[in-house]
Amino acid sequence: MRTQRRISFSTATIYAALTLFAAACLLPVLLTLMVSVTQEDSIVNNGYSLFPAAFSLDGYRTIFANGALIFRGYAVSIFVTAAGSLLALVVTALAAYTMSNPNVKYRHFLALYFFITMLFQGGLVPWYLMCTKLGLTSNILALIVPNLMFNAFNMFLVKNFMESLPSALRESAYIDGANDLRIAFRIYMPLCLPVLATVTLFYALAYWNDWFNAIMLLDDKKLYPLQYILFQLRSNIQMLEMLPTGANAAYTLPAESAKMATVVITIGPIVFLYPYLQRYFVKGLVIGSVKG
Repeated sequence: MRTQRRISFSTATIYAALTLFAAACLLPVLLTLMVSVTQEDSIVNNGYSLFPAAFSLDGYRTIFANGALIFRGYAVSIFVTAAGSLLALVVTALAAYTMSNPNVKYRHFLALYFFITMLFQGGLVPWYLMCTKLGLTSNILALIVPNLMFNAFNMFLVKNFMESLPSALRESAYIDGANDLRIAFRIYMPLCLPVLATVTLFYALAYWNDWFNAIMLLDDKKLYPLQYILFQLRSNIQMLEMLPTGANAAYTLPAESAKMATVVITIGPIVFLYPYLQRYFVKGLVIGSVKG
């Protein structure tokens, strides 16, 4: 006879609280989706609503008026995000392995050097001059290499995680004749999968949301990422709204619905990526923050 499992009052309370919290987190996403399919006049008259008075796809029509440009921007952003995140992850992991290796003579000095970059930056002009000298203009590398100089916070996160691993792993590998490169990729990287997944998500978000490099370093429309294309579109809509009344009186520009439509379009890939990394996210962030 199967016994039914009883749920205690405290457990039921926790489940109810988590359900309400999840609903509260989902509410802004649902509101954004509904506003993106709401007629502009309804938004102006009634404000944002989960139950719009009039549905309209004008916001999406405005965005996809030049569909080829949008889809090309999607392809560029996906490539830059995938390639940039992978390269940045490799650079960060190798730097973290070096910083965590007690056999590196000046590792504490190097750690201090990287830490200083978290407090001070060179400024926009030196950054731009360096990018132009390296030829990072009007090519796809302009969207990858400037952000490839890894974030010091991510490096320290991985470094602290690696320092929590037993040092006997490295010593036994040395005895077996393995060099540091093999130890890093064959032993430490698989064991550091939680924190590496966390850092990968950080880099993917940074690359996916980046439009600044495009506005500073690119002049070829074929290389524009999705975020910069949508940024230009929003700027054009805002400029048209500033025209004198009557210039666009025959058609109400879907400013608010287009704004929400851009959010829906841009969050898609990240929303699909996060579930695959979610199980590693908290573990990697917590252990990498407190160990070492």
